[in-house]
Amino acid sequence: MSTIKVGLLMAALTALFVVCGHLLGGSVGVVIAVAFALIMNIGSFWFSDRIVLAMTRAQPVTRAEAPDLYAMTERLAQRANIPMPRLYVVPDNSPNAFATGRSPKHGVVAVNQGLLDLLDRSEVEGVVAHEIAHIKHRDTLTSAVIATVAGAISGIANLAYFTTLFGFGGSDDDAPNPFVMLLMMLVAPLAAAMIQFAVSRAREYEADKTAAELVGSPYGLRNALIKLTRGVEVAPGHISPSAAHMCIVNPFSGARGIVNLFSTHPPLEKRVERLDAMARRVA
Repeated sequence: MSTIKVGLLMAALTALFVVCGHLLGGSVGVVIAVAFALIMNIGSFWFSDRIVLAMTRAQPVTRAEAPDLYAMTERLAQRANIPMPRLYVVPDNSPNAFATGRSPKHGVVAVNQGLLDLLDRSEVEGVVAHEIAHIKHRDTLTSAVIATVAGAISGIANLAYFTTLFGFGGSDDDAPNPFVMLLMMLVAPLAAAMIQFAVSRAREYEADKTAAELVGSPYGLRNALIKLTRGVEVAPGHISPSAAHMCIVNPFSGARGIVNLFSTHPPLEKRVERLDAMARRVA
């Protein structure tokens, strides 16, 4: 069900992108918008892992440097039937972790030093399994594509603003309706962001489920999520907000109510509730 939901959301985002291009420049605008998205997606596909690793100053870890963590990651990767991902530790006291890489063959698992200091072994295992699940499901590629298209929509909206502001667009007959352009400028980036965050939340639920299955128990991940959420409230992350969706918990303070529509992560209570339900089913 989660995979179907993600597919529908991605289709909606793509449709929104094409509509924005059409409103801005007709059929030519659609072609330009699609070409723009393809170029950005190719860039994200090839370079997203390098960018985020450089951004976080993550350091590669070998088997000799962290034998327990390395062996744990290797074992979980074998259970998930994917190649052993490259393992990194981020020199950040904020407790968090993320996965990146354009495919399972190029997968990366990175954990913050703050996470290793805070969690016990079973909790670290649950977190690593969660990141392995993201790689297995190719969520790292999905999130990169979604973020790119959402960013392109915002770019089109900004272009529409300047087009309307300076009166570009040809004759009065050919020019886009200014009220439609204004509506697109206001609504399109908001709708794109909501779809992007909805996809991210759906993938987090699925990764939680797969992680519990890989470990054989949901309890380690469950307890880790509670500790990590409290931990980032005390020590917020230093990662860029644009990469926040990659982390296992929101690296910044959470919100409640309608603001959750713009959260990259599901509410902690919902994630714990689902993991508790899994535990009851296997008990």
